[in-house]
Amino acid sequence: MNSVTQNVSLLPLLQLVSPTLPIGAYAYSTGLEYAVRANWVNDYASARNWIAELAAHNICHLDLPILRRLYVAWSNDDLASVLKWSRILSASRETAELLAEDQHMGIALARLMSDLGVERARDWKDSFDSNWATLFSLAACHWNISEDDMQTGYLWAWCEHQVAVAIKLVPLGQTDGQKIMLDLHDHIPHLVERSRTVCDAAIGQTSPALAIGSALHEQQYSRLFRS
Repeated sequence: MNSVTQNVSLLPLLQLVSPTLPIGAYAYSTGLEYAVRANWVNDYASARNWIAELAAHNICHLDLPILRRLYVAWSNDDLASVLKWSRILSASRETAELLAEDQHMGIALARLMSDLGVERARDWKDSFDSNWATLFSLAACHWNISEDDMQTGYLWAWCEHQVAVAIKLVPLGQTDGQKIMLDLHDHIPHLVERSRTVCDAAIGQTSPALAIGSALHEQQYSRLFRS
């Protein structure tokens, strides 16, 4: 593949992971807001550790393996498998607001993709089975983004969003946020590689603090984010 072809294939991925993508991600913290309120995350080191550990124990063992399976299902036009893995991912969200976050972002991405002419996204615009990974994988398949690039972009976008939330809430300086992202650059390829070895029976997550924090966030008196 020459450099021009590589650049052309990179552009849709950059668009898909851009923080300006209108899917409402800015409204969610994925449990980080309560972690800050409870003083679990209160400085650069704790913010870096919170994000890195969730990436390693949640995204790597749940989202990324399912994302790859969804990509294969979309590529084979296997709607039954798309529904299966989408429902497994939704069932793995441990609180109402984490599930709502995933569904709202998935539906928003489905509507956007429909407006951009992706016909297979139309049936997901109002579907309870929609989630971000399902529609992200559809976009990657439709725009010929490779599986590895798709997973790398998905994990990078999740990490960048968590860093952006930490900058607002901890608070952290912009430079500290960039230091965290640079540090995560060394881990993202390894996590993508590790996710390939996760068999169907091993898919899942082990982050009780996230589940507890998210459940308590649902009753938090004052908050900036919806999760």
